Amino acid sequence: MAEGSVSLAEVETSFQKFAVHGDSKATGKEMNGKNFAKLCKDCHIIDGKNVTITDVDIVFSKFKAKSARVFTFEQFNQALTELAPKRFKGKSKEEALQQLYGLIAGKEPANVGVTKVAKAAAVDRLTDATKYTGSHKERFDGTGKGKAGREDIPDTSGYVSAYKGSGTYDEKVKEA
Repeated sequence: MAEGSVSLAEVETSFQKFAVHGDSKATGKEMNGKNFAKLCKDCHIIDGKNVTITDVDIVFSKFKAKSARVFTFEQFNQALTELAPKRFKGKSKEEALQQLYGLIAGKEPANVGVTKVAKAAAVDRLTDATKYTGSHKERFDGTGKGKAGREDIPDTSGYVSAYKGSGTYDEKVKEA
């Protein structure tokens, strides 16, 4: 990137996109620490050697207001001025800052790879009704109990449950 090729407006647009990411109430004028760390990760400012996530958190804390949890675009620029020489060692502050702006300009929060889809084999195994046992098997094999399998229907026959001779009282009374 040639020096001065990245406008501050492009960087501010990216700042606003990252500032509102994941927060429905955000206005885009202030960014919290989580989104600042995400911006640094997604734009490859964090390289794991020169700039780490800890460095990013420290710089965020340094430039936000004492009692605030967010910082503005001006404070964001000051933070980038602090991070630029660490990320691009051996370059002047202005060159390093321009290269950092080049990394940020035009970027948006990445959602790819954030949430992994459950492995199909495990889900298939757990939802395969042919492998169910016991009372669950009866519910899914087509020969289920229907309503009786789902609800407690009271037995109003007058006999205790599991009584083998239920319904024989009338026959015994007739004989006597």
